[in-house]
Amino acid sequence: SHLAKLMTVLIAADKIDRGELSLEDTVITSAHANSMGGTQIWLNVGEEITVDELIKSVTVGNANDACVALGEKIAGSEEEFVFLMNERAAQLGMNNTVYADCTGMSEKTVSTAGDLALLSCEILKYDFLTPYFTTWIDYVRNQQTELVSTNRMIRTYKGVTGLKSCASAESGECLMVSAQRGDMSVCAVVLGSTSDEQKFADGKKALDGAFTAFE
Repeated sequence: SHLAKLMTVLIAADKIDRGELSLEDTVITSAHANSMGGTQIWLNVGEEITVDELIKSVTVGNANDACVALGEKIAGSEEEFVFLMNERAAQLGMNNTVYADCTGMSEKTVSTAGDLALLSCEILKYDFLTPYFTTWIDYVRNQQTELVSTNRMIRTYKGVTGLKSCASAESGECLMVSAQRGDMSVCAVVLGSTSDEQKFADGKKALDGAFTAFE
């Protein structure tokens, strides 16, 4: 599902952390990135955009074109980037995950709740990503494109730190949500939920349960 985009974000964060990529770096949009369907920020071929805006577009806006542009910036091509994604998944012990693309639009891209929880924990090590994941509304492309997060727990759950809400015909309603209270950080993954309401209720229940039962 579209939660695959979080692996794209993790690899970008790894590179930024190692000084191999900067949020200020500019990316030139390729025809391949421009050709993505689904949710997008409408990048034109040859348009310049920063890594910062691409990460915003993926984390807040779920944008497929931004996701591919980011992957191409890091690895040269989406194909090469997918190789990095699978390599990173293997490192994390995500044994039931296969990436066939960087957006998660391909039906051949598969994962499990357990694997996505491992991915969440790794992403949460990067504090600089928290503002992206907890932004409700933002703008990119010189204010031309509005991004609105579909993760309503950003506004309703105390201590929320992320991560992503999405839906697709194959995977149903999906949610990866994380929160921190005191020194404890928890994440919950809900896949294949029947409705928007249900997934947020389940996510809240899982986090509440963790904060109540563990310390």
